Amino acid sequence: MTNDYILFLNPIILYGQSSWKPQLDHEISGDHHSIAQTLYGFRYMSSLSLFQDLLNTISERGLRMLAPISSNAPSVQSLIDQCDILISNRGEASGVAYARRVLRGYEQLNEEQCLEFYRELARRYNPDTEAVKIASDAYVTDPDPGNLAELLAAAAPPRQELFRRLNLAPGGTAVLVGLRKGMLTQLRDEPELEAIENDLAYLFESWFNRGFLVLKHVDWGTPANVLEKIIQYEAVHEINGWEDLRRRVYPPDRRCFAFFHPSLGDEPLIFVEVALTLEAPATIAEVLEERDENFDVEQARTAVFYSISNCQEGLRGVSFGNFLIKQVAEELASELPELKKFVTLSPIPGFLRWLQNSPDGVSKDDSYKALASIIDDDWHIDAEKSNKARALLQPLAAYYLLKAKRGNNLPVDPVTRFHIGNGASLDRINWLGDLSPRGMRQSAGMMVNYLYDLNKIEKNHEAYVDNGSIAASRSVRAEVSQQAKPAPRPTNE
Repeated sequence: MTNDYILFLNPIILYGQSSWKPQLDHEISGDHHSIAQTLYGFRYMSSLSLFQDLLNTISERGLRMLAPISSNAPSVQSLIDQCDILISNRGEASGVAYARRVLRGYEQLNEEQCLEFYRELARRYNPDTEAVKIASDAYVTDPDPGNLAELLAAAAPPRQELFRRLNLAPGGTAVLVGLRKGMLTQLRDEPELEAIENDLAYLFESWFNRGFLVLKHVDWGTPANVLEKIIQYEAVHEINGWEDLRRRVYPPDRRCFAFFHPSLGDEPLIFVEVALTLEAPATIAEVLEERDENFDVEQARTAVFYSISNCQEGLRGVSFGNFLIKQVAEELASELPELKKFVTLSPIPGFLRWLQNSPDGVSKDDSYKALASIIDDDWHIDAEKSNKARALLQPLAAYYLLKAKRGNNLPVDPVTRFHIGNGASLDRINWLGDLSPRGMRQSAGMMVNYLYDLNKIEKNHEAYVDNGSIAASRSVRAEVSQQAKPAPRPTNE
């Protein structure tokens, strides 16, 4: 078990003499998958909380004797001074109290002070270059485990240890996630802050490991504060108030599942909305329209993942969605054995922007004709205009999804990267699947069904990772073949 897991479990280990210690030992001796579920649902959690509060009170009182709390907002320099103490030997005895002081002080900073604080974190807590060189030379000369350990210790930024100790404070994880969110907004103009980004991303990969995530079914009986967050965080298809939310979580053929983390309480990390239908829908209107609440859910044969929303900007880049979709699919398959198909109804967010930039593999003439076909505001209402636009745009969309790649040979489209990377296949392109302003602006209204075949997920994932292969149906591949061949590129001869 890594140091980061130990730090996360530190309050549990401190309380190791309790009557439920054997059960926790059993959970830890197994895999990490059940640890969070055990901790999150324990009937003894209140006792643990009381004990942790007692420890915090003792350490806080001790720190007050050494340095009384000031009612004034702290300066950046005073916070840095406390950070220095926190990661020194002097800070070990009252680490939780100092961590609380630093986090409390950080939350009082204004935007300009936050930026100054980030800069100091980036400058101050880097590895000792000379120590890294000495340890590296020693390992090259004699690559034994001891020299490797010395090298790893020398290369680890002290900033990581600072963040670990800050995380010991109550609410520390949430504040650090918020710190990364604030820092990310400055990263473009302050590239030196990338050092903080790298350290927090590294730590969050451990702290938010799948073993610590708790899957919960969000329904109409879920506490209102959580439901409010679902409305707030919905990023794909806006939820317009409580009645709209009710239509998405109350009917028996509608489900919502979310991942939570014990350290973030009732803050969801990511959630997925699911529709249980007879067949895979071609339009989002079919999914979002008011439902018949008497629908017999046992008649459903298809589970449609129609919206996936990440909730915590500070956890950008930490992958949850692949675990979420697969686990929800398994949960639904267990509950409703008659379900035969698991698909998404997904947007194509970058298609028109890609087409406007005269992309490789598409002739300028093809691009111009396709874009010109959708200039009129009412083009999709007029059947003749719509058919003409479809003949031009849908093959190009298939090309975009299957062939357009970035420099690292991954698909240009972010939604394609996500689902194909999870082991799905590109099943169907749906013409005018999303008539919302966003859908028309992004992809001329087209949407995609990605198929999650539970028997082929691993095979598809491995093919994608090994050689960039994108699994796709014959119908989608046929769309690509309909695209006019691009004009030959000019040569230098």
